[in-house]
Amino acid sequence: MSFSSKGFESNRAGNDRTGSGGKNPPPRVPIQRQSGGRRRKSEPLEASGGEAGTDFVPVEGTFNDETSALADTSPATSAPDAYYVGDENRPFLSRLYTGTGAFDIIGKRKTWYIVTGVIMLICVLSIVFRQFTFGIDFQGGTQIAVPSSTTVTTQAVGDVFEKTLGSEPDSVQTAGTGSSQTIVVRTETLSHEDNDKIQSALASAFGSELTLAEISSSDVSSTWGREITQKMLIALAVFLVVVTIYIAIRFDREMSIAALTSLFFDIVSTAGIYSLIGWEVSPATVIGLLTILGFSLYDTVVVFDKVAENTRSVLSTTRRTYGEQANLAVNQTLMRSINTTVISVLPIIALMIIAVWMLGVGTLKDLALIQLVGVVVGAYSSIFLAAPLLVTLKERREDVSRHTKRVLDRRARIDAGEPVGVAAYASAARPSGKRRRAQ
Repeated sequence: MSFSSKGFESNRAGNDRTGSGGKNPPPRVPIQRQSGGRRRKSEPLEASGGEAGTDFVPVEGTFNDETSALADTSPATSAPDAYYVGDENRPFLSRLYTGTGAFDIIGKRKTWYIVTGVIMLICVLSIVFRQFTFGIDFQGGTQIAVPSSTTVTTQAVGDVFEKTLGSEPDSVQTAGTGSSQTIVVRTETLSHEDNDKIQSALASAFGSELTLAEISSSDVSSTWGREITQKMLIALAVFLVVVTIYIAIRFDREMSIAALTSLFFDIVSTAGIYSLIGWEVSPATVIGLLTILGFSLYDTVVVFDKVAENTRSVLSTTRRTYGEQANLAVNQTLMRSINTTVISVLPIIALMIIAVWMLGVGTLKDLALIQLVGVVVGAYSSIFLAAPLLVTLKERREDVSRHTKRVLDRRARIDAGEPVGVAAYASAARPSGKRRRAQ
């Protein structure tokens, strides 16, 4: 929109257009021009093409509120406001790729709260009652390595161990591939007598394929595992503090609370699913958990950045509520979140297939599982928990709740066929300052 001196008109008659000898000029109201240069009437308060924004007609001087508001007596229609509802008649993939707000994620946030609560409950119960299976690095114990062959298998080694000592080992896994493949037996700390006994039993059970010199044994102290756990907790605390400071500076308080809640959900859910599966907790598990927290935060920040962009001037218009603008932002970033998740999951699945089942590197299984679960849970929380929770917190603010009520009241009047009042600054305006007396 541009204004020129030729685009101003007086509120008086044509003979007063030039004033009285240049004295006491009347107030001038700017007339909006189209790109073609032809004049048109002033637009109403709500911009017909913008998503969020209000166009006012600026006037020189001060105004009286009682005389400056003009009632819009034109027939009311809901057509200009209909576009805040996404087109649900389009195909699913079309709605997903266009991001026009056709998926009402924010409007159905109570449903997502229930789903999130159920997931949290299952994970917490699993952590409390099923607990975790900690590896030898955390609990300490004895590790026995045996070269693998056609007859020396994990099942055969486990059977010999159980028959010799009368108890099952904690874990029997393969490590390496080809001629360097070994079978690793992990159990609680064995005495020297039991250690010698199990090695002799293994050598005699497999005969010529396995000699006593090829069997190795080592004791692992639980002190190292405790040190890893302490360092993990310190790293997690520092990470959360830095994240809180960054989001509070970059965005606002409500977004910080929503982001931290989402991170807490990611930690509990990932740990709970890992507990349900029952795989062994190793140092690789700890590393993977810290890794996926960064991914989850990145996804949440991207969504929040789009929400902040869409809601920057939402309180200046009565066309959409804060929640509807946030829902539009979630739809606009939905396809990006899905693409990022798929791209991240594919190499993790390849790691599990190639490294674990083909190469036999069992230690990478823990890292791959924790990352796979964390990436999927992080994508879910950023869309279905962080954004809805942000809207819930924002709507508790007085200015946002008052704006939401004003938008809904306006739509109710439009649907009822009532004329909607439009605040326009027009010819009833009075100029500011004192008039100079004619010389």
